[in-house]
Amino acid sequence: MKLYIKFMVSFRCKMMVKEELAKLNLHYVNVDLGMVDILENITHEQQEKLKANLAISGLELLEDKKSVLIERIKNVIVDMIHYRDELPEINYSEYISQKLNYDYTYLSNLFSEVKGITIQHFIIVHKIERVKELLLYGELNLTEISYLMQYSSVAHLSNQFKKITGLSPSFYKHMKNQRIANLECI
Repeated sequence: MKLYIKFMVSFRCKMMVKEELAKLNLHYVNVDLGMVDILENITHEQQEKLKANLAISGLELLEDKKSVLIERIKNVIVDMIHYRDELPEINYSEYISQKLNYDYTYLSNLFSEVKGITIQHFIIVHKIERVKELLLYGELNLTEISYLMQYSSVAHLSNQFKKITGLSPSFYKHMKNQRIANLECI
């Protein structure tokens, strides 16, 4: 039996889900991308208890099929951008379609209808969040970040960064350095 739980793909969230399943003596095969494969049928009582326990931890058991699919799309994108060393070589649309075994046009239309933004915009926002993280780490320069995040050029990255944040990447990095300098003065 598959259960769909709204959680980000992180070690901490996976552990919280696994702990809640163990409390209810539920055996699972896999906990990944917001989805749990449970070996046995779950009773209504167990499902309600799991739902309540997950809510306490800030997680949500999803029951609506559209919501489940939207969460799966979001989790694939977040995993692809934030938790992979390299972005896929194939088009994002093809990657998402392959991961979820659905036609991309269907996924795209559903996502836009429910979330009010396109999958492409959601990807761009997350790519920019990842760029912000990489800028804050300071280990890579903007050219390296641009290459890592598969932008066609530093100018393209800079334009998208400014469109999303209102700041240039260099100004954003300067602000970080200024905050560090201010903290050192305290």
